[in-house]
Amino acid sequence: MSDRPAEARPSRARMHEVAVQYAIVPVPRLSLETVARRSGLHPDLIRRFVALGLVGADRDASGRLVFAPTAPAALARVQRLRTGLCLNYASVGLVLDLLDRISLLEAALRRAGVRSDLPPWT
Repeated sequence: MSDRPAEARPSRARMHEVAVQYAIVPVPRLSLETVARRSGLHPDLIRRFVALGLVGADRDASGRLVFAPTAPAALARVQRLRTGLCLNYASVGLVLDLLDRISLLEAALRRAGVRSDLPPWT
């Protein structure tokens, strides 16, 4: 029981709302051609990676793909996994998800001050 009136309590719908954030400074975006040139990959292959969800991209007002400045590094990571471990693209997506999850868990352990006797594997 709460001593606050019902209208003062937050509704369950409001508790799960996501806050909208606005950038004060415009975030630099890279065109498909720029990303292709910096990564050394063909634009069609980059489009395939976007379709498979291996690399994140947005669309600008005219419908063209635009990428974050970190996209060439993400593409290099995909290519390293593909060639170094001989993985197909579906497997690369799974490995990327697992690596990201491991990084989050390791960061949470560092924030909690928990130390392991083993050195980090990455």
